[in-house]
Amino acid sequence: MRLFIAEKPSVAKAIAAELGVTGKGDGFIQCGDSTITWCFGHMLEQADPDAYTPDDVPTSPTTGKKLWRVEDLPIIPTTWIMRPRDDAKQQLTVIGKLLKQASEIVNAGDPDREGQLLVDEVLEHFGSTKPVKRFWVSAQDSVSVQRGLAALKDNREYHGWGAAAQARGRADWLIGMNLSRAYTLRAGRGGSRALLTVGRVQTPTLAIVVARDREIEAFKPIPYHTINAQIQHANGTFVARWEAKEDQAGLDSEGRLVDTAVANALTEAVTGKPGRITEYKQEPKKKLHPKAYSLSDITLVASNKFGYTAAEVLDVCQSLYETHKLTSYPRTDCSYLPESQHADAPRVLAAVKHVNPGLAGLVDKADPSIKSKTWDDSKITAHHGIIPTMHQGSAAGLNDKERNIYDLIVRAYLAQFYPVYEYMSTTVGVDVSGETFRASGQVTTRNGWRDVYTVDDSEEAGEGKEPTDSQTLPAMKQGDDVACTKATRNDSKTKPPSRFTEGTLQRAMEDIHKFVTEAEHKKMLREGDGIGTSATRASIISELKRREFLETKGKQIISTTLGRSLVDALPEVVKSPVLTALYERMLKGIEQGTSELDAFITKQEQFIREQVTKANTGSVSIAGGKEAVKVSELHKCMACGKGLSRRASTKKKGMFWWGCSNYPTCDQTYPDLKGKPDYSKGKGKAS
Repeated sequence: MRLFIAEKPSVAKAIAAELGVTGKGDGFIQCGDSTITWCFGHMLEQADPDAYTPDDVPTSPTTGKKLWRVEDLPIIPTTWIMRPRDDAKQQLTVIGKLLKQASEIVNAGDPDREGQLLVDEVLEHFGSTKPVKRFWVSAQDSVSVQRGLAALKDNREYHGWGAAAQARGRADWLIGMNLSRAYTLRAGRGGSRALLTVGRVQTPTLAIVVARDREIEAFKPIPYHTINAQIQHANGTFVARWEAKEDQAGLDSEGRLVDTAVANALTEAVTGKPGRITEYKQEPKKKLHPKAYSLSDITLVASNKFGYTAAEVLDVCQSLYETHKLTSYPRTDCSYLPESQHADAPRVLAAVKHVNPGLAGLVDKADPSIKSKTWDDSKITAHHGIIPTMHQGSAAGLNDKERNIYDLIVRAYLAQFYPVYEYMSTTVGVDVSGETFRASGQVTTRNGWRDVYTVDDSEEAGEGKEPTDSQTLPAMKQGDDVACTKATRNDSKTKPPSRFTEGTLQRAMEDIHKFVTEAEHKKMLREGDGIGTSATRASIISELKRREFLETKGKQIISTTLGRSLVDALPEVVKSPVLTALYERMLKGIEQGTSELDAFITKQEQFIREQVTKANTGSVSIAGGKEAVKVSELHKCMACGKGLSRRASTKKKGMFWWGCSNYPTCDQTYPDLKGKPDYSKGKGKAS
């Protein structure tokens, strides 16, 4: 019997639909001589630190967990313990029984690192040594599933994917469990009952936002001037922008005109004066097709256009892929498409027309013979860009968010089968009284793929452009006489950088080299080095918000007082995106088989030992957040002698209680009695 183990029930159903269902059981589907069962994501989870600390560590009477103590850190497992999740035990029993009957197994996890690992770790859990194939598809429509079934590969070819996921999980556990405890205890010694969570990717991401917010707040705008001249030519009027000479007076170190008197003198010197065309250049240009969307690309667009969070975009893309089967695998960092899929265009376009009758006109004008630069095997990573599938489903069941994002994906695909956008670019140089003015303009000669879009969604539309860049220029030639009918001084101020949004923060995580200011660190990074993955970045941002380190105001993401206080409390190496990006590079090496899991974990262990040693000395004060409270100098804990903190009850409004500032080493609590701790009813113990 051939046993398929799918990542989730929906994948199992998609495979069963193609193999033909002959029967069903509790937790599996029978398809002739093949049986399909499923996981619910990761069925096994790493044991918590209590499994690795000494048995004599005191436990909390309220939680039953072992108390946190400095002397138990760092916690570094010699043998990693994986335990079944409580909600997965029943299905694991089903899988275990089916494994005994199987002669061959097919790993049908999602086509990514975690998808590889979550099935592999189940096989390891049961000690299975039977041959394993790998089912790897990027879409769940019928045609894609059939192709995947016809092209099963040896599961060992994907060993690096699972190893990279395992390395990531262990590194995150080591850093999260150890440094969160070490810095929470350090904060406790400083009088704060704040839970400080530290993460390998989470903390550098927070540090990026904190740095941006502080840069904005410290920003002092610098006033400067620009000068535009209205130029009259025999064939028409246009606007040109003044350019400073190298020895121009009144400029600052950045080349901005900051002297108002000089600006006024310049406008007066050229207004009403004759001039001459010193340069006139026309050249035809093309703008290639927009590429398909990677997850970060579509997150950025959806964040800016619709205000969606990163988590919302991922959920919608996952639903379009998994539930509606209308789009391909979403957790991709690639925006290119495999050349082999170009031949599928007629069937994909037919499906798009079926699902979107309103786009029939655009689909009919698409030319499947056009092969844009987006089709490029050399640029394909683990996955290709997100595109529509050949599934002839229905858009009727889509909600507004799904409809909006599906429309983005469809139009980006349709654009591939339209001609390139062509235009005539014109550059003009003008001399008036010895001063140089320049203008540029463009005239569309072939709209091409822009016909697909109802508005101009191109990257450069309206951003960073002067009015002189988008005008239509009259016909002229070098040497023509002109006149400056009017020159205008425009007053401007330098602007601070923008606050992060969900989309731009994900892009910052992906292109971390652009957000590192130190020259030495920039040299260490390269394009493609990022922190987190396309599959994890949304959840990392969500967790930072849940922990109240970040908050949202409209579309903007802003660091909280607690988040800033945490960043300030941590050493640079812990919050540096550089080290995390280099670690991500090592994980990529494990995936590709050029690096070893054990070597990576050894580096993590060494790092943890060094940082825990530093964190275990001294104390730190944490500001902000619900957890930051004042420690009383008058009322001491009867168990350990440390100061107590009076705290508001979260269950009963207007009620209070007292807790030991030495938590979690001491978890003594006392009821409040007229503003004082009631020592007669204390609960808990000190270790």
